[in-house]
Amino acid sequence: MEIKAEANALLSQIRDYQSKITDARTSESTESGAVGNSTNFGAEMSRLLSDTLSSVTEAQSSAYNLSNAYQAGEDVALTEVVLEMQKSSLAFEATLQVRNKVLQAYEQVMNMPV
Repeated sequence: MEIKAEANALLSQIRDYQSKITDARTSESTESGAVGNSTNFGAEMSRLLSDTLSSVTEAQSSAYNLSNAYQAGEDVALTEVVLEMQKSSLAFEATLQVRNKVLQAYEQVMNMPV
């Protein structure tokens, strides 16, 4: 009985969120030409992910260039090379973990009974 009550509460919460999303979309579409503070969530997430991926790419490129400079005998400290490589490795691992969590959440949503 308790599980059924929790399921009904969760279902009503989901329906409430759906109605809020629908209301927000209809109010957005009725406001013609008003950009204001309300931005498109999908576009904002896309921009944020794109910026994050480009910063990870820049960190990896910087580490690669520093490593090549050290190997070529230029005046680059080994500690600086190692530190830059660790930064790029950490940024890549964090990005990978975020990707895994997003995919995991997507799979959970797709497996939810409607």
